[in-house]
Amino acid sequence: MTLIKKKKINKHILEVSLNRPEKLNALTKPMWKELGKVFKKLSKIKDLRCIVIRGEGGKSFSPGNDIGEFEKERSNSKLAKAYGVFLHGTLRAIQDCPIPTVALIEGICVGGGMEIAACCDLRVCGTSSRFGVPIKRLGLTMAAKELQALLGITNYSTAMEILLEGRILSAKEAYEKNLVNKVVPDEDVEKEAYKTAELICEGAPKVARWHKQFAKEILKTGKVTSKLNNLGYKCYDTKDFQIGYKSFLTKTKPKFKNK
Repeated sequence: MTLIKKKKINKHILEVSLNRPEKLNALTKPMWKELGKVFKKLSKIKDLRCIVIRGEGGKSFSPGNDIGEFEKERSNSKLAKAYGVFLHGTLRAIQDCPIPTVALIEGICVGGGMEIAACCDLRVCGTSSRFGVPIKRLGLTMAAKELQALLGITNYSTAMEILLEGRILSAKEAYEKNLVNKVVPDEDVEKEAYKTAELICEGAPKVARWHKQFAKEILKTGKVTSKLNNLGYKCYDTKDFQIGYKSFLTKTKPKFKNK
């Protein structure tokens, strides 16, 4: 069985699915490895404008790592560190992906599942979705490289509340804590996520990628270098800028060429 499914929605949008629905898409080492490989390959596709990631089956994005795998793969620090190489490498591959990403969240989004969603640019969930990282009950820490993803979408205080209390949060509370961008009725999650993807695709592709690059660099260094600032002017030399401003003047919808 293919653990990570890929489906081309149209020329510019591709769907990536965690494919273990019989276990609510609980994550295993092979899944982490395959997901990382998939994102590294997709990151090189120039015409791709948006990646939507979801859990197969409609009941769960992912409840996190499969605990049944711990005895064999993560029963001590040496094994856990080796496991972490793949897990953290995959989270980094999603974060570093230059293509805008949208997490389509149905049902459970907990632990490693929430970490994957946190690495995406935008998150859309249903009203019955649930979030949290209750690993304190397992006697486990969230590794620093995993915590980095959580801190990227919320603040220190909220991250500590999630980890120290270990509660499962409702979609409403997740929205209030900036863990998700949109909460819609369960039956509308797919529709809303793809509406978001289409809106992303309507813009100039190079601009979307530049915005990701700027934001990540600023968050990483805490400053704006002259080099980074000057990079922002490159858009004026693109064909898409010519298409964009001329379409605005003629009141027509721009059809960007990614050039």
